[in-house]
Amino acid sequence: MLCRPFILFTMAAAFTSFCFWLFSCLSVISLARAEDPDQFIYNGFRDANLHLDGNAKIHPTGRLQLTNITKQLVGHAFHPSPINFNASSPSSVRSLSFSTNFVIAMVPELKSASGHGLAFVISQSTDFSRAEAVQYLGLFSATNNGNSANHIFAVEFDTIQSLDMKDIDNNHVGIDVNSVISNRSIPAAYFSNKERKNKSLNLISGDPIQVWIDYSDGEKLLNVTLAPTTSPKPYQPLLSTSIDLTGILLDTMYVGFSAATGTIANNKHYILGWSFNRSGQAQSLDISGLPKLPKVGGRTKTVLRLIMIIAAALLLLIITGATYVYRKKKYEEINEDWEKEYGPQRFSYKTLYKATKGFKDKQLLGSGGFGKVYKGTLPFSDEEIAVKKVSHESDQGMKEFVSEIVSMGRLRHRNLVRLRGYCRRKKELLLVYDYMANGSLDKFLFNDDNPNLNWSQRFQIIRGVADALLYLHEGWEQVVLHRDIKASNVLLDSNLNGRLGDFGLARLYDRDGDPQTTRLVGTLGYLDPELARTGKATETADVFAFGAFLLEVACGRKPFDPNLHPEDIFLVDLVGRCWKRGIILDASDPRLQGNYVVEEMEKVLKLGLLCSNSRPDLRPTIKEVEQYLVGNASLPDIHLDSAQNRPSSILETLSLDHSTETNTSMANNSESNCIISCSSSVERGVSLNSLSSTETVLRIGR
Repeated sequence: MLCRPFILFTMAAAFTSFCFWLFSCLSVISLARAEDPDQFIYNGFRDANLHLDGNAKIHPTGRLQLTNITKQLVGHAFHPSPINFNASSPSSVRSLSFSTNFVIAMVPELKSASGHGLAFVISQSTDFSRAEAVQYLGLFSATNNGNSANHIFAVEFDTIQSLDMKDIDNNHVGIDVNSVISNRSIPAAYFSNKERKNKSLNLISGDPIQVWIDYSDGEKLLNVTLAPTTSPKPYQPLLSTSIDLTGILLDTMYVGFSAATGTIANNKHYILGWSFNRSGQAQSLDISGLPKLPKVGGRTKTVLRLIMIIAAALLLLIITGATYVYRKKKYEEINEDWEKEYGPQRFSYKTLYKATKGFKDKQLLGSGGFGKVYKGTLPFSDEEIAVKKVSHESDQGMKEFVSEIVSMGRLRHRNLVRLRGYCRRKKELLLVYDYMANGSLDKFLFNDDNPNLNWSQRFQIIRGVADALLYLHEGWEQVVLHRDIKASNVLLDSNLNGRLGDFGLARLYDRDGDPQTTRLVGTLGYLDPELARTGKATETADVFAFGAFLLEVACGRKPFDPNLHPEDIFLVDLVGRCWKRGIILDASDPRLQGNYVVEEMEKVLKLGLLCSNSRPDLRPTIKEVEQYLVGNASLPDIHLDSAQNRPSSILETLSLDHSTETNTSMANNSESNCIISCSSSVERGVSLNSLSSTETVLRIGR
C-alpha cells in the first residue's frame, strides 16, 4: 500500500522536471532568435547602438541623419556587429544571399538644385577616413576608386550627374562594386501595381522612399525595388541584374549607409527605418511607426515666412500711403481762411469729380473760350447739375471773383439759372449750376439737328431773359452786370422756358458805387463799343448785348459772322439797312417761313436796333425794354449813327480794318479768344499796335 503513493509522487516530480526543461529550451531558442546575428530591424533608431562617424547622428525622435547641408561633408552609419557570410546553410554550403528593407529621404537645400546622394553599403571595414565626399559618396577616393582590394558592394541613390563617374543622369539608382562607376544604373522609378506601369520617382522630393534590396546567391541575381512609403511593395523590381558577389563579400562584412555632400547645393540625408536578414527575407518595416521628417526649411522657413509677412505688410503700407497721397493730390483744392464765410456755397472737388464721373468727355455738355461745362449728378441727393471749369490767374482777382460768385449764388429768379456754388482747385475755379435739360438756345437757333423754335416760343424766351436782366439790374440788393448775354448763355428748361445763365464773367456793385473794372471781357458782336473808351462796364453794356441777343433770336443768325459779305458781317448792319428801306421784316429768320406775329417781330427788331446804339445815353434801360415788350409803352424813334447812318460796332471804335485780309483772319479765329490791350482814353483812329494799358479780352465766336 505504501508503494503506490511513492510511485505517484515520483511521477509528479518527473513531470515537473520535464516542464521546467521544456520552458528552459524554449527560452533559449527565443533568446537566440532575439540576438540572431544574421538579422535585425530598426523601426526608428532611438536608443540604437549603431557605429556612427563623420556628421552622422541620431535625433531624439529616432531619425538617423547622415549629413546636413554643409559643403563636402561625409556621414556613415553601420550596424555595430559584422555579418557572418561564412555561416553554413542547412545544406552545409556557404551562401552570400541577403535581403534588406529601409526608408530613406533626401531633402535638398534648394528646390532648383541638389547635392550628392547616399548609398547602402556592404564593406569589409567601417574605416572610411581616407574616403572623399562629393562624387565619391564617402566610400572611395581618387586613389582607390576601382581598386579590387576595396571589397565594397553598394547600391547608390545618386542625385548629381558626375560625368567623370559616367553617371546616366542626376536621379538614378546604380550598382557599385569597388567603385562609384556603376556596373549598371537606371533612372529612379517604381512600378505602380494599380496602374501596371513604371512611374518616375524624384529622389530629392524630400518625401520618404522605401527601398528593398534582395540578392540570391544561388541565382546570382540582384533585385532593387523602390516605392513611395504610401504605396505597397511593387510586383516588379526597378532593377534586376545578374551579379556574382563571391569575390566581393568576405566571410564577415559590415552593412550600413554612407552619404556625402557637394561643393554647391546639398541635401540632408535621412534613414528612418531599416531591417536586414542574411538568411531569409528581411522583416517589413512599420511605416506608420517611423519617425517623421522635420518640416522643410525648419527655422529658416519660419524666418523667411516672417520676412515675407513683414515685407507684405510694408508693401501694403506703402501702397496705402501712396494711394492716400495720390487721392489727396487728385482731389487737392485751395481752401483759405477768407473762404470760411462761404462754406455752405462751396463744393468739394471730390464731390464734383464723382458727380461728373471724373470729368469724362461723355459728360461734356459744351465748351467755350472760358471753359468746359460737364453734366453731373450729386452723389447723395441725385440732383442733376452742370459744372463749368473756369481758369483764373490772379490770387487777388480770384478772391474778388469768389466773393462775387458766392454773392450771386443768392440770386433767385425764375428766369435765372441758379448758381449753386463753387469749388477752387489750384488756378481753376469750378462753378456749379442747376442742370437745364434742353441745353442752350443757340443749338435750337443754329443747329439743324435740333427742332426749330416757333415764334411764340422765341418771344416767350426773349421776355423771360428781359425779366431776368431787369432783376439783375434793379430787383436785387446790388447791381449785377452779367457782361456776357447771348444765345449760348440762355439755357432752356424742360418746358423750353429761357433762363439766363453762366455768371462766370458777371460783376456786381453797390447801387451808389462805381462799377470800375480792370479787365474788360465779352464776345465780339455783343460787346459795347463804349467799353473801349471808358474801360467800365455798366448796365448800358448789358443792354447793348441784349440788343444783339434780340436780333439773334429774331433773325436766326449770329451777330458777327466773318464768313459773310463784308457788308453783312455784323447783323446790326443788315437789320439797320432793312429798317431804313422799310422792309425790316425781311431780316426775320427764314426758318419761321413768315409764321409770326408781325407786331411782335417788328417790335423785337426795332428794339434790337435801339439797344445797339453806339451812344449809351440813347439806349433804353432794361426796365423800358421790359415795358416795350409787354406793350405798356410805345417804341421811340430810332437814331442811327450820324457819321455812317447806322449803329457802330467795337471794331470801328478800335479802328480795325474791314478788308478781306482782316475778315479772313477773323474767320480763322472765330472760336478763339482775342486779347487786345487798350486804354480808357482810346480815341477813334489810334492804331491797334499802339494800344496799351488796361487789358481787354474779346471772345470771338458765338
